[in-house]
Amino acid sequence: MPTAKPVSHSQSVASSTPAPGSQFSFTVKPLPGEQMKAMFRRLATALKDSNAAPAHLMVFGSVSAHPAAVEAMRRVFGRVDWPVTWVDGAGCDGHPIAGLQALAFSAGKVVPITLKGQVVGSVFEEGGFKHCLLGGLGPDEPSASRPDQFRQTLGNVEAALGQAGFSMGDIARTWYYLDHLLSWYGAFNEVRTEAYSRVRFRTGSLPASTGISARNPAGAALVASIWALQSLHPSARAAEVPSPLQCPAPAYGSSFSRAMELTSPHGRRLLISGTASIAPGGETLWAGNLREQVHLTMEVIEAILASRGFRFSDINRATAYFKDAASLPEFSAWCAERELGALPVVAAQCGICRDDLLFELEADAWKPAGK
Repeated sequence: MPTAKPVSHSQSVASSTPAPGSQFSFTVKPLPGEQMKAMFRRLATALKDSNAAPAHLMVFGSVSAHPAAVEAMRRVFGRVDWPVTWVDGAGCDGHPIAGLQALAFSAGKVVPITLKGQVVGSVFEEGGFKHCLLGGLGPDEPSASRPDQFRQTLGNVEAALGQAGFSMGDIARTWYYLDHLLSWYGAFNEVRTEAYSRVRFRTGSLPASTGISARNPAGAALVASIWALQSLHPSARAAEVPSPLQCPAPAYGSSFSRAMELTSPHGRRLLISGTASIAPGGETLWAGNLREQVHLTMEVIEAILASRGFRFSDINRATAYFKDAASLPEFSAWCAERELGALPVVAAQCGICRDDLLFELEADAWKPAGK
C-alpha cells in the first residue's frame, strides 16, 4: 500500500503515492469559502491522477447538507458505485462539511456489493488480502427500538458480507455512529457483546472499533461501516495490538480491541480504534479538562504507534472528534508544537461515548516492507 504523503493545511488534501498494490487513502478538507461541489471535484481529480476508484467514502457533514452533497456527487461523479457513510459531524470551523475520507484502489479492480438495491460494499485484492469494505449500513425499520435496529443492522452486515463471500468472522475493523449514543450506549454494548459471542473471529480477537454519537440522514438509530478481510498469502495476517497505557476495552464492557495490525508482503498497516482520555483501569481521566484530555489521548496513541515501530509521521488517515466545536484550537496547538500541522486528519463535531469525555481520535498508519 502507498506511503502517505502529507501536505499543508492550506492545500487541505492529503493523498498517497503509488506503490505495489495501489491502495490509496485520500483526505479532503474544505478550503475557505469552498462549495461542496468543488470539494468533490478535488477528490475526483486526485482519484483520476492516481488511476484509482473509491472503495469507500466517509463524509463528515451536517445532515442538513446531505441533499446538496448527494447532488454535488452526482454532478461530479455521475453514478456512485461505492458505499458512502454519512456522519453528522459538521466542520469545527463552521463549514457544513468537515471533510471527506476515501479509501481507493486501482481503477477497474474494485467490485461493488449491492444489498436491497443499494451499493453497500466494495471488494478488492491487495497486499496478500482480499478486502471487503462496507458502508452506510443501517436497519430496515427505523421505527423499531434502538437495540432492535442494531440487531437489524448486524443482520444486514452479515447479508452483505455473505454476498461478497465473507462472514462475520472476517471482520477486523468497525465504525458505529449512534444517534443519541449516551441514551442507549449500554444497550448497544449488550447487543454487540451478545452478537460477537456467537462469532469466531479469524484474527482471534475482537475487531478494532470506533463508537461515536452522530445522527444520519435516514434518521435511524445508527449507521455502520465494516472492514473485513481474508488472507490470500501465508505471511498475510491480522493481529490485535494492545494499548500499553490502557486496559483492554472488554474490561469495562466494550467489545472491541484497541488496535489491529495488518501485516502483508508489502508492509504493515495499523488500525487504531477510537481513543480517548481513559485511565489504565478504565475510568475517565481529566474530566472537563480539554487540554489534558487531548494531551493524554495523543500520548496513548503515540504509545500504541511506538509499540509496533510507528510514528505520527506514518499516519495516513485520522479523525478527531470534538464534543464542542470550539475545542479544535487546543488540538491544533498540540499538532503545531510537534510540527504535525500536515497530519491528514478530519476534525468533526460529534458526541463521545461518555458525558465527561470531550475529545477522541482514531488513526490508520502505514509502513512499507523493509522500512
